[in-house]
Amino acid sequence: MRQLFSPDEMRVVEQIKEWKRRRNAIIVAHNYQRPLIQEIADYCGDSLELALKVAQTEADVVVFCGVDFMAETAALLCPDKTVLIPDKHAVCPMAAMATPDAVLEMKKRHPDAVVVTYVNSSAAVKAVSDICCTSANAEKIVASLNKPVIFVPDRYLGTWCAQKLKRQDVILWDGFCPTHTAISASDIQKMRGEYPGADIFVHPECRPEVTALADAVLSTGGMVKAAAESDAVDFIIATEVGLLARLRRENPTKRFFPALGHAVCPSMKAVTLDRLLEALKEMRYEVRVEGEVADNARRAVQRMLDWRRSDDKSDSGKTGS
Repeated sequence: MRQLFSPDEMRVVEQIKEWKRRRNAIIVAHNYQRPLIQEIADYCGDSLELALKVAQTEADVVVFCGVDFMAETAALLCPDKTVLIPDKHAVCPMAAMATPDAVLEMKKRHPDAVVVTYVNSSAAVKAVSDICCTSANAEKIVASLNKPVIFVPDRYLGTWCAQKLKRQDVILWDGFCPTHTAISASDIQKMRGEYPGADIFVHPECRPEVTALADAVLSTGGMVKAAAESDAVDFIIATEVGLLARLRRENPTKRFFPALGHAVCPSMKAVTLDRLLEALKEMRYEVRVEGEVADNARRAVQRMLDWRRSDDKSDSGKTGS
């Protein structure tokens, strides 16, 4: 382990390792987590990537270092495992902007529309949706539908898809990520002036005037992949600053600059080493999704996974032809 930890932190890390062994547990961390949490995690990634990863492991216990909906998605896909979140107050504000009753009401107003719900949503909202999407595949999923789309809950990701596809029939939910919407066009322009040769990567949860200035609009996983493959040396990253720790760790010869240095999600930063240790020792806070909500939410997620497998096969066929 690299020398990132103080002696006191190392003592906590050693206890975490011991309790992880006792519990037959794994630790997964979202790309926006604190650098020290990323460092000790077994896997880092985006929310769906991590949920799929833990479903493939032999672990009995999963400690999900992220926000509430991420742990819920892992619990949906891994009903045989105990999923813990180290801080029960780590709630995604955008996910909280949509409720199942409000989504059902909108469906009544647009009965011919398909509800496409971003994975950044509660299990209860997923349960009243037709299909889920991620920031990486939202555009393709919307493109595959020949009916009007109700896009929940992020209006900016929905706007990005509608603009890319030149569609007028995308009905936008009035939700947003406070961290991403804090990044302004002037922030991008300022950083471009300071680093004129840098590639600018922007997350699609940002405002349209920000995505318009991007060299590439990408999910966090897309940014990780693009940065590794790019010949560029300097990058301006318009997303939550936690991602920069991973980008720097995996690309030590390249430089990464935040578009906005205080683009910080308080909920993501709620997880600490001490809270992670307590989660393992006390087996708290367990995240469970049960009954009809679990069945229906799992169905919406599974439709996305089935679509993704079909899309992957299609892309593979095109490559080989």
